[in-house]
Amino acid sequence: MKRARVAYAGAIHPASEYHGQLQLADGRIVNEQDVVWLPPVEPRTVFALGLNYADHAKELAFKSPDEPLAFLKGPNTFIGHRGQTRRPADAAYMHYECELAVVIGKKAKNIKKEEAFKYVSGYTIANDYAIRDYLENYYRPNLKVKNRDTCTPIGPWLVDAEDIPDPSNLAIKTYVNGKLTQQGNTKDMIFGIADLIEYFSSFMTLSPNDIILTGTPEGLADTAVGDEIITEIEGIGKLVSTIVGDDVFTENGDRPHLKIHK
Repeated sequence: MKRARVAYAGAIHPASEYHGQLQLADGRIVNEQDVVWLPPVEPRTVFALGLNYADHAKELAFKSPDEPLAFLKGPNTFIGHRGQTRRPADAAYMHYECELAVVIGKKAKNIKKEEAFKYVSGYTIANDYAIRDYLENYYRPNLKVKNRDTCTPIGPWLVDAEDIPDPSNLAIKTYVNGKLTQQGNTKDMIFGIADLIEYFSSFMTLSPNDIILTGTPEGLADTAVGDEIITEIEGIGKLVSTIVGDDVFTENGDRPHLKIHK
């Protein structure tokens, strides 16, 4: 099943796909365009992988890591499908990163990779934007790169694990204003899903709604204000986001302008 979380008519609703529309948990059928899409789960601890595709590491002229290169992301970074991601005026190069997101379904500690998929509740799509200007280096991606407000659209769906029989062989694509710019496949990960669950659970406890962002393949490109970015993963769906500029936000940087008509 494909599950979502949306805001509609003043409330937040669990929802599911229904013949091209959305069915809310209370039974109402609504159009996808009439809701505000939220992240399909409320993220807890979120792990993000750097350089987890050999072609991407080569693209950046970096050696592939010998063990998972991971960092954490705060919940402030996540927005939903059809959301807006802010590009700072001083950014010279800001690129998308289409990533398979693995959602943990139950408590996991010291899990062997042979058992790892039993702890996955489902999969979704993340677009983990990065501003190259702020990067210290690819082995130490700093907070200004990977923990910016609005920088990680996620969704639209959480697809149940049983509906994705082989998450290690899914096509990945990104489109910028309708033009295909990135193609890859999850089979090309350096550290696969089971390896990552074994690795993280070996030194910390994983909990429901923890998320692992598994990295992105080669094919990154700069984005500009006004660009529509579609990140797509086979069997999961298409995640749409739009790049906006500083002018959309107020001086304190945390709320969009509201135009009041009198």
